[in-house]
Amino acid sequence: MNLGSLARAVHDRRWIALGLAVSAGMIAVLSFSRAGSATDEKLQHVGSFYVTDNTELEGLPLGDPTSAEIVDITADGKTMVYTDSFTSSLGIVDITDRSNPQALGLISLSGDPTSVAITRKWAIVAVVTSEDPDGAGPLNEYDNPSGDLLVIDLASRDVVRTFDLGGQPDSIAISPKGERYAAITIENERDEDEADGIIPQLPAGFLQVVNLDGQPDEWTMQSVELTGLAAVAPGDPEPEFVDINGKNQAVITMQENNHLVIVDLPTGQVVTHFSAGTADVLGVDVVEEELGPQENGLIVLDGNVFDRRREPDAVAWIDNDSFATANEGDYEDEFGEEGGSRSFTIFNIDGTVEYESGSFEHEVVRAGQYPEFRSENKGAEPEGLEVGRYKNKTLLFVGAERANIVGVYDVTRGAPVLLQVLPTGIGPEGLKFTHDGLLAVTAEVDGADDGFSARPFITLFEVGGNNDWSYPQLTSANEGSLPIPWVAISGLSGDTVDADTVWAVSDSFLAQSWLYRIDVSSKPAVIEERFAIGGPGGEYDLEGVAARPGGGFWLASEGRVGDRENLVIRTDSSGAIQQVVTLPPALTAGATSSGLEGVAVTGTPGVDEVVWVVIQRKWADDPSGYVKIGRYDVVGDAWTFARYELDAVESPAGGWVGLSEITAMPDGTLAVVERDNRLGQDARIKRIYGFDPGSVTFAPFGGALPVLAKTLLQDVIGLLDAHSIAVPDKLEGMGVTVDGRVFLATDNDGVDENYGETLFINAGDVSDLLGE
Repeated sequence: MNLGSLARAVHDRRWIALGLAVSAGMIAVLSFSRAGSATDEKLQHVGSFYVTDNTELEGLPLGDPTSAEIVDITADGKTMVYTDSFTSSLGIVDITDRSNPQALGLISLSGDPTSVAITRKWAIVAVVTSEDPDGAGPLNEYDNPSGDLLVIDLASRDVVRTFDLGGQPDSIAISPKGERYAAITIENERDEDEADGIIPQLPAGFLQVVNLDGQPDEWTMQSVELTGLAAVAPGDPEPEFVDINGKNQAVITMQENNHLVIVDLPTGQVVTHFSAGTADVLGVDVVEEELGPQENGLIVLDGNVFDRRREPDAVAWIDNDSFATANEGDYEDEFGEEGGSRSFTIFNIDGTVEYESGSFEHEVVRAGQYPEFRSENKGAEPEGLEVGRYKNKTLLFVGAERANIVGVYDVTRGAPVLLQVLPTGIGPEGLKFTHDGLLAVTAEVDGADDGFSARPFITLFEVGGNNDWSYPQLTSANEGSLPIPWVAISGLSGDTVDADTVWAVSDSFLAQSWLYRIDVSSKPAVIEERFAIGGPGGEYDLEGVAARPGGGFWLASEGRVGDRENLVIRTDSSGAIQQVVTLPPALTAGATSSGLEGVAVTGTPGVDEVVWVVIQRKWADDPSGYVKIGRYDVVGDAWTFARYELDAVESPAGGWVGLSEITAMPDGTLAVVERDNRLGQDARIKRIYGFDPGSVTFAPFGGALPVLAKTLLQDVIGLLDAHSIAVPDKLEGMGVTVDGRVFLATDNDGVDENYGETLFINAGDVSDLLGE
């Protein structure tokens, strides 16, 4: 693509207008469920590298925090490197077999790395060496920033040269034409605890340019001053990110200053500079609410953000005349106004805005990965960018830090066309796309640092990968002009009449519980409609759904000790509540907060209808390793129970095992989903078991309860692995259509302390599951 100047015209002006229209929610041309594709070659997941593999190889405690932030790949495509600030090291990975990346260990560094880039046989790494000079203040590491540029021979792993950068570095870029120059932004970042974080806070940042001619001992470095350019704190530029085009011109974002600078690297002169400006974002959720059943968190796309400073973070050249910015925002000014326009922008080198994405968030919402807990702040928060070329296409990758998702756009000509979205680990930070179609995406957040179980990994995608992986597997249609918001899918049920309809419910992550109608006739499956169950306020935690013969549904709502009862709810076809059934009081006296997790129905309404439920984990009356399955005789209004023996914990990370779904099979048996609460490499138990409910006599609670005999129908951990970037912990939905297809779904926890991908898998024919 060559965007050129506005004089090229009508065509370019037309796609500026298109971007504004999308931001207003007027058209859905960027919806991936409807998007036109400029290429049939999509990226597919081919492998994931867990960062803990390298720390374990080095003998570091497995529970210690680690990270993967910025990534690069050698020219031969066989070796990947990444920065890890937690361990102050550079990680090395063998990706000769991209489906099975291998740990090659860590290289210890002299400080905390912020960026890395590979040139020829060397990795050049920017490290922060700032320290509090005396530990007593008022001087601290922000007032006395320092950093080094380390040149590492990748073969020997030796540091062959060290440059004193004269300040605290952030980003590195290598010029694409002949790898002639390296540019390093020296941010000298502000102390957010000093003067409420308001800039100026000296010393000022600047740019360092390294001439890469010859061997490292021949390289030279010069500084480029950036003061006096921005309207915001002109004396304190805070350069964030840098990229270099084919003319050896560097574009630098000064995030807090909301400014962009173009520097000619051979001369070290500023060519031009301009404000990043502001943007309007329409049709987004701008109200940040507390989440969970006691609060009022909802995803409501009825807000607008006007005249918001873009404050770009990452920047990437599309061609020699235009570049894209990811407008994360990072600054609250003295008036309390935040920056970050929740969008990405394409600028011409002359400062003209050639495209404004409007709301990238609509596509995040459609994929079920919108982080409601960031609504008032910066939403999905676009932060990372990469531009790559494959065959005759130019691709733009936009990483959303808080949504754990990457948007892939074709920017070869005209308006960007959304090709697909890709799931990532938590906090996608670094992106690298190679000439042979490999995309690596890092994840900087480690749950070990914040008290949850998700660990960081680098995700590898490849154009035209030879497998059945695709994403999203579940998306949503529009409700009016905007996508239907959804997260945290739980129970599933096939429709009793329409073979192409599956019903789902969502749990209490949001205050309103929902029943969703899903069209499974196409791939991805599409949420076509939703029905509110009860009022907003979180009185239900829907974990199971079963469609009733003749219409309507049975729903299972999980209880919470001291807060909410375990309930079985009957609704009509539109979700209006017709009946609420409670469990026996003597039983619930021993309840825990791990309650009803699935519901199934057999028989004929008014004649012999029976509702079946599973309790996820042990209650007070259960022997160790056992849970209960409940049988509710609808006509007789009577509960009886049997016990079910769980598999023992197998994960080396410990955890627990429980039940998360129950489904009626065509042969009169029942199937349950049994799973552990481990994910990724720690996951071990994701299994479907069957049992014959007529093999025992269910008994009232209070006496001896029979024990059911279970039969393994399928271990689905391999299936989940093949369809995911990392095996999810919460396999919670299983539904069978009237023509016998088995669908499985996972709960993404609303992207809160979770990778965020939702799996919605056609697991084959029920006859295969039953061994018929």
